Amino acid sequence: MKNLFLIISVLHMCLSAQADDSRKSPDRDRFGFYITKNRTWTRIPFELHSNLIIVRVQINESDTLRFILDTGVSNTIITNPNAFKYRMPTLARKVNITGAGEGGHLTASVAINNRIKLAGMQAAHHNVLILDEDILKLSEYVGTPIDGIFGYELFANFVVNIDFQRRELLVMTPKNYRYNKRKGDQYQLTIQDTKAYTDVMAVFEGNKVTPLRVVLDTGAGHALLLDRSRNTTGMPLPAKVIRAQLGRGLNGVINGNLGRIEKIRFGRYEVNNVLASFPDSIAFGMKLINMPDRQGNVGCELLRRFNVTFNYPDRYMVLKPVKRMMREQFEHDMSGVALRAKGDRLRNYYVDKLIPGSPADLAGLREGDEVLFVDSHPAQELSVSDIYKLLQKGEGKEISLLVRRSGQLVMAQFALKRVI
Repeated sequence: MKNLFLIISVLHMCLSAQADDSRKSPDRDRFGFYITKNRTWTRIPFELHSNLIIVRVQINESDTLRFILDTGVSNTIITNPNAFKYRMPTLARKVNITGAGEGGHLTASVAINNRIKLAGMQAAHHNVLILDEDILKLSEYVGTPIDGIFGYELFANFVVNIDFQRRELLVMTPKNYRYNKRKGDQYQLTIQDTKAYTDVMAVFEGNKVTPLRVVLDTGAGHALLLDRSRNTTGMPLPAKVIRAQLGRGLNGVINGNLGRIEKIRFGRYEVNNVLASFPDSIAFGMKLINMPDRQGNVGCELLRRFNVTFNYPDRYMVLKPVKRMMREQFEHDMSGVALRAKGDRLRNYYVDKLIPGSPADLAGLREGDEVLFVDSHPAQELSVSDIYKLLQKGEGKEISLLVRRSGQLVMAQFALKRVI
């Protein structure tokens, strides 16, 4: 599955709302997120696309919007400025924002005093940022409508359990949550600048064990990212790497290398042959120089192998491995083709990038080709995640793609090949 990578650092603003736990206060007087009907917990269904958690929300009287849940994004961000078809929120001022990627800073508008609704929860008097331009084009890369990103304000005030198997969040008030060992192993977190850090990650290289401090990042689709621009461990790149576009940050594409790590330890759990991302410093480290010391981050390709509970208020997380998922291999695309979704339903797929010398490239595919069939499957009946799963099904598997090019139908056939 292609990994979509988001790293967002919002600067030059102070938008945090104060939470009010008082049950006596009417809803209209509350600030920040709260569970409705004076309940102590709620369940929120989510979708998982490209290893990203997608939650349905409403802002004011908007249609249903779809937001990525990101453990560390400091403010609610509307990435799609066309999300409000009928009524634009009240705009107060412009701000500059910056984050990972090879571009410059962006501008956004602050929308004040909004109400956000999601399953069993609301946020009142809530400020959001609306990007002036949809620079991320998340919908086209994820293959499903994406309107924004939110997260920290939810995690900061509640205990949040993420059940990747059931595709469900369990959100609980901290005073009503009780940890017990049946829920998994407990590990300390450090919360700083809206990010959750842990020191329970280690990388094995032969007989050498290198401990790492990493950010826990549900806004990243990869398994593990290692930032060598901040590398105080002396850890080299793996012997074999490939160049790749690792994803997109708030300021554009993030390029770098992909390589495999022999073994990692996450908590007390060891995982072998892990695919890791190594971003270029110009795209990543140089933009995040004000962040605390850390050597990388953990994304949902690794986290989804666990049932994960984040308890920011009490500064710990709980990990319970899912045995079936722990046996699943870490794989990268074996075709060499990257797709982009277009059309009203985002079910028209076009070849966006080709890796030179890859099976798809050697089979004659070209950038701009529209994919009509993947083997016998009509492309419009598949999600982009479904297609990528087919394209990493196993080394040697024969794949046929029927594409449309300049009004002509072209058949490309190739065998999948593990490139890393």
